[in-house]
Amino acid sequence: MIEDPKTVAIVGAGIVGVSTAIWLQRDGLKVILIDREGPAEGTSYGNGGILASCSVVPVTTPGLMLKAPKMLLGKDQPLFLRWGYLPRLMPWLLKYMRRANAEDAARTAAALTPIVGDSLNDHLALANGTGAEKWIVPSDYLFIYNDRAHYTEDGFGWDLRRKNGFVWDELEAAAFRDYDPVFAEDLTFAARLKDHGRITDPGRYVKDLAKHLEAQGGKVIRADVEDLVRENGQVTGVRAGGQTIACDAAVIAAGVWSGGLTKKLGLDVPLESERGYHLEFWEPSVMPRSPVMVAARKFVATPMEGRLRLAGVVEFGGLEAGASDAPLDLLRRNAAAVFPQLRASHVTEWLGHRPAPADSIPVIGELPHLRGAFTAFGHHHVGLTGGPKTGRIVAQLISGRTPNVDLNVYSPARYTKAGNKKSR
Repeated sequence: MIEDPKTVAIVGAGIVGVSTAIWLQRDGLKVILIDREGPAEGTSYGNGGILASCSVVPVTTPGLMLKAPKMLLGKDQPLFLRWGYLPRLMPWLLKYMRRANAEDAARTAAALTPIVGDSLNDHLALANGTGAEKWIVPSDYLFIYNDRAHYTEDGFGWDLRRKNGFVWDELEAAAFRDYDPVFAEDLTFAARLKDHGRITDPGRYVKDLAKHLEAQGGKVIRADVEDLVRENGQVTGVRAGGQTIACDAAVIAAGVWSGGLTKKLGLDVPLESERGYHLEFWEPSVMPRSPVMVAARKFVATPMEGRLRLAGVVEFGGLEAGASDAPLDLLRRNAAAVFPQLRASHVTEWLGHRPAPADSIPVIGELPHLRGAFTAFGHHHVGLTGGPKTGRIVAQLISGRTPNVDLNVYSPARYTKAGNKKSR
């Protein structure tokens, strides 16, 4: 740990990077935010917009190995694969599927809870006084099922949530319809979690946070980051856009693009792009009362400023390929099935890249072999939800304070040569 760093460079201007920068600035440090596209031009723009504190259950739960072939081959299933990408995907996929057991799922849920479990309050604390508060709306969060039997089939995940302190109530038949009548009649059961929230425009929210950062003296630079500059085991700068930007510490918070950069620093993180899609229905004829996860179809629907956003679907196909038609077509069919009265003035589409580490646990902390180099990436489906808490933890570390969280499970040390040998 370096003493009293004066300037910190943050690589990546999504919610994690911007949160880190704001918390560092509040600690009195100078901050430089570096991103190739600028604030909120990636996943932080296109995510589901839900402050989903209860989303601690990983995809890799028991039984996934048996379900995966059906999910890949069924036209109405939410998992897609560009088959030509499979050879490149396989090393990561084998590590990922090995985690599909009860013990690892419980470990992941316990690791995610301190990062996402109080997201609404974390966002309110982050946005306080920035002008971005207007985008935060406290709300319930509903998981919608066909019926009670369908909900019971999801018992493993709900048991993990219960063990990690989450509580909910059940809305069935008339009670569910009274709560919100906009859904199709074949959906008759919902689990309702209170004390959650939504962001009514995620892109503008993060941009407003970044504007506040600049207004308070922070710098925002648009450039490709090539490497960190180091001398005698200490970070001294960031090489970006053909120049060296001097700094006393650097934070890598570039989502799925963090993997290539950290590899140059001696971290071998098994990280893949989980390609996610959204559709936005502008000036919708119906709007759900709260954000929802439609369990049977594995997508979320979130009320936003002037539109309804449907997000979800998982596709593996790397960072280079453009959008596929099939995931977007599935989202359209899902919208018609779940919201039969939904009409819109127009519909827009988006594809983005979620950073998916093979163990579904973010990489947060200082590199054990390079002073002043910190990581803050790998949040999979919960980057928006966990961004403010992650940023606060990293800021505390850089400022020399001890976070009130056991950071061992997130440590980048697990991806060094020594860490890999230890984990075998």
